[in-house]
Amino acid sequence: MRAHPIVALAAGLGLAACATTPSTDTNDTTRRAAFASTYQPAASVPTLIRGATVFDGEGAELANADVLMQGGRIAAVGANLAVPEGASIIDGAGRFVTPGIIDAHSHLGVYPSPSINATSDGNEATQPNTAEVWVEHSVWPQDPGFLRAVAGGVTTLHILPGSANLFGGRGVTLRPVLDAVTVQEMKFPDAPQTLKMACGENPSRVYGGRNSSPATGMGNVAGYRQAWANAQRYARRLEAAENGDGEPPDRDLELETMAGVLNGEIRLQWHCYRADEMANAIEISHEFDFEIAAFHHAVESYKIADMLRQEGICSAMWADWWGFKIEAYDGIRENIPFVHEAGACAIVHSDSEIGIQRLNQEAAKAMADGNRAGLDITRAEAWTWLSRNPARALGIEEETGTIAVGRRADVVVWSADPLSSYAVAERVYMDGALIYERGADREPASDFELGQTYTERAQ
Repeated sequence: MRAHPIVALAAGLGLAACATTPSTDTNDTTRRAAFASTYQPAASVPTLIRGATVFDGEGAELANADVLMQGGRIAAVGANLAVPEGASIIDGAGRFVTPGIIDAHSHLGVYPSPSINATSDGNEATQPNTAEVWVEHSVWPQDPGFLRAVAGGVTTLHILPGSANLFGGRGVTLRPVLDAVTVQEMKFPDAPQTLKMACGENPSRVYGGRNSSPATGMGNVAGYRQAWANAQRYARRLEAAENGDGEPPDRDLELETMAGVLNGEIRLQWHCYRADEMANAIEISHEFDFEIAAFHHAVESYKIADMLRQEGICSAMWADWWGFKIEAYDGIRENIPFVHEAGACAIVHSDSEIGIQRLNQEAAKAMADGNRAGLDITRAEAWTWLSRNPARALGIEEETGTIAVGRRADVVVWSADPLSSYAVAERVYMDGALIYERGADREPASDFELGQTYTERAQ
């Protein structure tokens, strides 16, 4: 990990817009930062899951174990735990308990259902660098996909803009709050914002017409480097002004986002398929002294797994989705397990409103492919691809992703081994509150499902 010499920028510039602390303005102590999280956990009661098979998210499998959730957090994990007064007791016999799934790459809310042009709101495809936009300003909280994701065991998801641009804009980490009417109600408290970048065919294809740039791989790299050079100059002027040396530059939302990456406040998520292009991206990060949190899609990560381990960069990957364009052609089914075996950070992601509903099965496919290739990956290890590792890439690993004392009680109770295609999420807890129970009657969470839901009830 490389140090970042640039000092933190002034809070008034909005780089830490996820902060929830009140303004220090003595004239208005109730004012909060713009677009700050207003998320509030749902009401919960102490809950003890008794006698289940537990995957702790760190790679361990615990047989006949109890999990106690209290005050929205994991209070204890072990055998024969005492039952707090007033606790709800869930029989875990024959069931499996895991941390909630974290999807590190989703477009729910910005490409919602129904999928029509009017709701396609995820790509600001107007110029190669749109680092100034924030994807959360396009998120529609009533997307029915959020409920379907929860039914698949998802308790946290990272929404990114599309990949038309070299710099696509800021991403946001959300909680699937099913009755939210504002995106601020869904924002994961204090989760770092991210910057989405893209390499390869997408930005070249979008902007590669006559008299348009970038049109080639070398045009892409030149665009990155010039933008980062501009951001460094902007950050130096901000730092000088902070030290009393001159006036700060006029506020520039594009450069402000990139300066946030340079000083480590904003985490970089980079859409990149090919190994050589990922290696180029790493060279750029060295030249301009910033860190890459994860490469997304990363079909060829298996070719540079040792490099990724050394750099501390995660790879968010599909189990077997490849070959749909030339840069995705050299994929192998063992990509995820080979990255894992090399000691690098492997993540299973969706990039799909359908795939997010069965990410447990995607992890199962990758595990099976790795074991067929001669590896020995346990099912509890495979679960790290769905919870701990994406939490790491998003900078929230101290809050969620594992069933450990003190972590948020984001927990799923599965009907069977969750790496079996027969398993379903029976109960989903978020901050210790039961937010989904399979088969339970519920009020519809989306206007677009009102008719469907009430028709079903009438039958």
